[in-house]
Amino acid sequence: SFFTTDPTGSFFGDPGGIRSAIVGSMLMMLLGGLLAIPVGIAVALYVTEYADRNAFGRFMRFLMNVMTGVPSIVFGLFIYITLVLTGVGGGFAGWKGSIAIALLMLPIVERSVEVALKQVPSAYSEAAYALGAPRWQVLLKVVLPAALPGIITGALLAIARGMGETAPLLFTATIANDMSFDLSQQMNSLLAQIFSDVGQAQDALVERAWGAALTLVAIIMMLNLGARWLARRSIAGQNA
Repeated sequence: SFFTTDPTGSFFGDPGGIRSAIVGSMLMMLLGGLLAIPVGIAVALYVTEYADRNAFGRFMRFLMNVMTGVPSIVFGLFIYITLVLTGVGGGFAGWKGSIAIALLMLPIVERSVEVALKQVPSAYSEAAYALGAPRWQVLLKVVLPAALPGIITGALLAIARGMGETAPLLFTATIANDMSFDLSQQMNSLLAQIFSDVGQAQDALVERAWGAALTLVAIIMMLNLGARWLARRSIAGQNA
């Protein structure tokens, strides 16, 4: 089994497969999403609804565009220098990898949410204002729910991007063979497992790398298919 070396093939059996990589990837992506998605939504709301034409709004858009084009290794090096080398919270740790991934996700979430917000018909908010609703209530109860499919699509695409990055995790969370749910410790990931195993001389380790690659491709494919389905549903709902 690619997932474990337990004779019965149990996922929760003896370590040795890619179980620790799957668990580590999921935990770091979850924390990265919890950090990046709310911030991305807040930035998109501010830029779209409050600072659409002022200098600070243009600066925020410029910053998001720049972050979109920054190579992932730069984010990894930034966290490595500021958090790992300085010893903040210890050495290599899963939560530091999550921060690096969150920096990758943030511009994708922000741009996707901004596009989704702009596609919400202005008649929705105008009707809410006509009924006397305050601006914060219009945003939270009218605009955001109407843009929800686009927001979810952006979040899924950002997570898929984070799942496909190796360098940030090698610089921040490194590689650990033991399965751990403790994000304050070194943590394995699918990409780090592939990087570690693919050049080994033992056939079993190379097979493990291929198993990790197949699992990663399957996860990313499911995320992208989910994003495409939600995007089509959003377009169909707007045309109805």
